[in-house]
Amino acid sequence: MEEKYLTVTALTRYLKYKFDSDANLRKVYIKGEISNFKAHSTGHLYFSIKDENSIIKAIMFASNAKKLKFTPEEGMKVLALGSVSVYEGTGNYQLYVEDLTSDGVGNLYIEFEKLKAKLAKEGLFDEKYKKEIPVYPSKIGIVTAPTGAAIRDILSTIKRRYPLAETYLFPALVQGEGAHISITKQIEVANKYDLDTLIVGRGGGSFEDLNCFNSEDVARAIFASHIPVISAVGHEVDFTIADFVADLRAPTPTGAAEMAVPNIADLKHRLKQYNIRASESINKKIKLSRIYLDSVKNSFVIKNPRLMFENRIQDLDLKLDKLNRIYINYIENKKLKLENYKNNYILKNPKILYENKIVKLDNMIEKIKLLNPLNTLDRGYSITFKNDKAISSINDIKENDSISIKLKDGLIESVVKKVGTYGKEEI
Repeated sequence: MEEKYLTVTALTRYLKYKFDSDANLRKVYIKGEISNFKAHSTGHLYFSIKDENSIIKAIMFASNAKKLKFTPEEGMKVLALGSVSVYEGTGNYQLYVEDLTSDGVGNLYIEFEKLKAKLAKEGLFDEKYKKEIPVYPSKIGIVTAPTGAAIRDILSTIKRRYPLAETYLFPALVQGEGAHISITKQIEVANKYDLDTLIVGRGGGSFEDLNCFNSEDVARAIFASHIPVISAVGHEVDFTIADFVADLRAPTPTGAAEMAVPNIADLKHRLKQYNIRASESINKKIKLSRIYLDSVKNSFVIKNPRLMFENRIQDLDLKLDKLNRIYINYIENKKLKLENYKNNYILKNPKILYENKIVKLDNMIEKIKLLNPLNTLDRGYSITFKNDKAISSINDIKENDSISIKLKDGLIESVVKKVGTYGKEEI
């Protein structure tokens, strides 16, 4: 009976043979939109071609890829020529592309680029608006589908890495019609809670599957969120508008959970190291303190405290003696000055001082008299005035001038008849 059962390999090879032997599949022309595009380091191109209802995996080997006149991109509409066969490793059928031409860019991708440029111009992607993700969050919100791998991966990762954090699910549609409305609403609802971090995302998928995260409403809700947002949409190669607006972009939902919380194992190790350092520091401090205490206990002063006071008392006595000497010297100097004043000759003979002053005063009066110009009048001299001003030269007067002549006992009023000099004519 066992000979009736085929191995998986045998069945797969049979199916491959059927595909390869079918003339209709050896040369097919396919048109559609590129999705999940990946250029491998070997030069091979891996992608899918899809339309509104179906999708087929495709590969273009490097020998054919290097002949391309353009660079294939996500969402680009193309015309593909190739053959359909089965890949034995996975049992999947796929298109082996020999030639690829551009058939225009997909509408979704055009809209994506337009919105991206618009929001970038408004500054929604600017680093200055990015909020810091808390290092030790206590409450984490998650906006994603309530079922599926994404929520399981996020919850399991957070529980494993940082079980201290509480998680709050805000279930949302993450694919299809109305998904962007659901995501926007749940972001707004989450912002009514006291959360530290908000994860928004879903697992991988095609460009269309992830397109709800390219909504302008979702982008503005993330930008307006007062809670720091981590975007976790698709796989590492997938980028959405939500990724550019979010405060932090994670390559996958699991990566978002890892970025949202620290690893408790690392924290425990770090705390252990801190504990070791603190213990070593405290023990070192205690050891040094004991050494210092022993040195104080064994010091000469502590063992002979009376000696310390005796030294202080002796210092005080010396200072008092010095102060007394200064005081006594001061008093003696003052006494000496007082005796000098008392023994002063002038103080003992004040009349002599008075007589000396009288003599000096008489001498000064005599000098003043000698210098007084009026005293010359007693010796027969006179002083001539013109307009109350003494005349010292004939140049100061002229004929017919009125003058006054002062003698020692009176005044003569005169009129000048003639002015001359000595030796010629008398006045």
